[in-house]
Parts: sequence; structure tokens; C-alpha cells
Amino acid sequence: MMPTTPQPSRVDIPLAKVEGILAFAFCLLPSAFCLLPFALASAHNVKTAADVGGTLHIQPNDNPRAGEPSQLWVALTRKGGKVIPLKECNCQLAVYAEPHSPNEPALLEPPLQAISAERYKGIPGSEITFPKPGAYLLELSGKPASGASFQPFKLKFEVTVAAGSASAFSTQNVKNVNDVVEDRKSGFIPIAIALSALAAGGIIFVVLQRRR
Repeated sequence: MMPTTPQPSRVDIPLAKVEGILAFAFCLLPSAFCLLPFALASAHNVKTAADVGGTLHIQPNDNPRAGEPSQLWVALTRKGGKVIPLKECNCQLAVYAEPHSPNEPALLEPPLQAISAERYKGIPGSEITFPKPGAYLLELSGKPASGASFQPFKLKFEVTVAAGSASAFSTQNVKNVNDVVEDRKSGFIPIAIALSALAAGGIIFVVLQRRR
């Protein structure tokens, strides 16, 4: 008699466990989509040159708008993480509209001032009003001031400027628009949760039908 080959045993996953996993996964989807914009907005523009690194931040939320003043700052640090304040750096900021030729003069040369932002104190900052939407290049160059010890540097940051609100709109109108956006955001979450629950219910229904 020929020996019989043992057949692999079949593992049955309890239906209740499958339903629970599916329901949990679909309930997490709205949260993931809601948190994604905040994760993207938190990423700053970081560049390095020689022994100096710079982190650019532009308010609001690294999303400047044409025709509207934007506050920017650059956190300068040496290798090792030591902050370079503006008083230790002869820094200049130049703004170019992209594309631009190497010999083309800067579109803007805003003055720098020492500001405190997040955990940084006395770092270079300025206020810029971009004239129109599009791509820009921000070039921060610097040399060590008396007593400072770092190599001369030139940091180039690519910035995309969005369309701004029309100048005819009053501050109150802009505030009203922001209120509407916030209301829509608050209404989106319950709708997304309801849609996810419906989708999960449909999958559970199909699973139940197949097991009959």
C-alpha cells in the first residue's frame, strides 16, 4: 500500500475576527486623510552648503500667496547643530523669479532682521510680498562676522507662490471665507466616517453571503 501524503490543514479564521479587522481598517481611513495635510505642511525647506545648514520657513504654513505679506525666517546652524544668529553673520537675501539667467539682477533684496521663531533666537528673518504667483528662488548668502568661525555660504531655496486674494476684498471678507472653509472641514469628517462605515458594511455583507 502506498503511503498517503498528509494534506495541509486548513486554518479557518473566525468570521467575527475578519469583520472586526475590516471595520477597524475602514474607520481609520478618514483620520489618515485628515492628518495628511498637516503632515505635509510641517515639512520645512532645508539646504546645506560648506559647514552651514539652513532651514527656511515661510508663514503661513510654508504657503506664501502673491500680493500678501509673508514672514520668513532661516534657521542657520553649523555642523553639530549650533545656531548662527544674525549678529554673527553678514547675510544678504536675494529673491529671483524663476527661471532667471545667472547675470540677471535680483527681483527683490529684502532687508534682514534678527527674529525669534520656534526654538531659535536672533536668526535672520524678513517680510516679503511676492508680486505674482509662480516659482521663485530665494538665495541667502553669508560670511562670518567678527569673531564667528564658519565658512562663507550660499543657500538656495525653491519656493512656489500661490495666487492671493483680490485686493478689493476686505479683511472681513477674507475672514468670512476662512470661516466657511473651517465649517466645510468640520463637516467633512462625519461624512467621511459615514462613507467608511457604509463601505465596511458592504464588505461584511459580501463575506457573510459567501460563507452561506
